[in-house]
Amino acid sequence: MNFKNGKELLELCEKEKCALSDIMLLREVMETDRAKEEVLDQMHRTWNIMKNSAAAPIRSPKKSIGGLIGGEAKRLSEQRTAGRSICGDTLSRALTYAMAVIENSSAMGLIVAAPTAGSSGIVPGVLLALQETRGLTDDAVICALFNAGAVGYLAMRNATVSGAVGGCQAETGVAASMAASAAAELMGGTPQQCLHAASTVLMNMLGLVCDPIGGLVECPCQGRNAAGAANALTAAELSLAGIRQPIPFDEMLDAMYEVGKRLPNEYRETALGGCAATPTGCSLCSFN
Repeated sequence: MNFKNGKELLELCEKEKCALSDIMLLREVMETDRAKEEVLDQMHRTWNIMKNSAAAPIRSPKKSIGGLIGGEAKRLSEQRTAGRSICGDTLSRALTYAMAVIENSSAMGLIVAAPTAGSSGIVPGVLLALQETRGLTDDAVICALFNAGAVGYLAMRNATVSGAVGGCQAETGVAASMAASAAAELMGGTPQQCLHAASTVLMNMLGLVCDPIGGLVECPCQGRNAAGAANALTAAELSLAGIRQPIPFDEMLDAMYEVGKRLPNEYRETALGGCAATPTGCSLCSFN
């Protein structure tokens, strides 16, 4: 079960006649030498943290440590409940929860880095939205989290999830790729459709720079988590409709990594370029 790339993962799924999540769960059991029930319990705890981190800022908004964000998720939630949202219910919820988790993180709340703190809102945002709008059980979402974990594992093994190494495409891009694959499986997609969705996200977000204002994981990070959630749902929708991604996941991951390494230093989490270097972006650093 120790697959090294997407191709090997798909071959295992075909051989065992099972989903991506099943292979990843078996890998965790074998690699950690723990009982299956123990691994599942740990993922249940992870999911509960994700749900709480998405709900707390809506119930009780807090200003971030840097003061750049706070209260945005509650405003989005109020817009949806008032019937003013221009997005469908699933997407509106996904945007809200993705932004909420980043608010929680920047106010020093407990979150799950999935795969990083700066991209932590995307996976829970997408999965919680689907759970609520599709009536999914926690057990179903737990399986999807193992699917997301498989994609994240491959990104960490064969590329990067660090904004300092590969730009925001490596953080929110990989997180959205994880969420897209998980969403595809949740909605009955095949293993191949899951990786088609994951590859499509990487293609759509290729070249996205990491330019945090003031060096803080607040802005533009929060908005990019919302955009990443939308990208994930878009990619899953395309894949589930039978639209094939011509570039395999492994090749798209390689391309993302190569683009990331070629980004100038200013666009890799240094706060020396992009949004951070605009006059207004610089003026917002006065809190330091």
